[in-house]
Amino acid sequence: MDRLRAFEVFATVVAKASFTKAADALDTSPANVTRYVNELETHLGTRLLNRSSRKLSLTESGTALYERCRAILDDVAEAEALASSAALKPRGRLRINAGVTFGIKHLAHLWPTFMQKYPEIDLDIDLIDRVVDMVEEGYDLTIRVSAAASPTDHVTRKLATSRNIVCAAPSYLKRHPAPTSPADLATHACLGFSYAATGDEWQFTDPAGKALRVKVNCAFHTNNGDTLREVALAGHGIIRPAAFLVDEDLKAGRLVRLLPDYLLADTDLLAIYPSRRHLSAKVRVMVDFLAAAFRETPSWARI
Repeated sequence: MDRLRAFEVFATVVAKASFTKAADALDTSPANVTRYVNELETHLGTRLLNRSSRKLSLTESGTALYERCRAILDDVAEAEALASSAALKPRGRLRINAGVTFGIKHLAHLWPTFMQKYPEIDLDIDLIDRVVDMVEEGYDLTIRVSAAASPTDHVTRKLATSRNIVCAAPSYLKRHPAPTSPADLATHACLGFSYAATGDEWQFTDPAGKALRVKVNCAFHTNNGDTLREVALAGHGIIRPAAFLVDEDLKAGRLVRLLPDYLLADTDLLAIYPSRRHLSAKVRVMVDFLAAAFRETPSWARI
């Protein structure tokens, strides 16, 4: 039995939730797909799939194997892509999407260095805060600070981790007593980010490791981090930004960190691209370039 092929067939059956659809995707027959799965189950001495006339479901063993199969197949695909693209010279148009604030503050100064190193790559940088559909909108790569997992058909490479904090301007704190626990936020004016994954529910972990959820009152919302920061600097309320947005303000005293003992979930700086298969040289060198640029922990990740 070709175990790598059997892993590929099994993973495709699970992803497509159908032997017939898996056969179409793999350009083979349903009987052949069934044979590979049966041989794999015999080889492992365990059932991987529960089959019925209408539905497939993974057994406990199947669930464990599926996760490993995906990792193995991704590693193989990446090795093949690196080998096939290693001899290609990076060139052509490279469309990249990133968030507005992060793109201006922490990416813009990198592009001239990249352009000098790879003069035959034409950069096309779009700064948009909303999450884009990479395939539909024609992007080769997107760079995001996000806690959300990427779609299963995309590949992510973690570049750095961003702290998230709670803070306000001294002028706001002169008029309102600083909160001493997350529950106090319910009585404060808060400023909301429209694209926040949890909306106006702010989630913390207390010093004992207990999860806390607080519904805050936001009279102001925006889909742009810079706008959020400016309104907070003017003393209109408390914000929950990524540290990369406000690290300089905190150092200068223009904003004051609140509730430092109550932690918000970190978010990751991710390079996201559609597939490891047939990875183009231009995408590969950009991802490697960004990984090198953020190899040293940024100051905003240490706040």
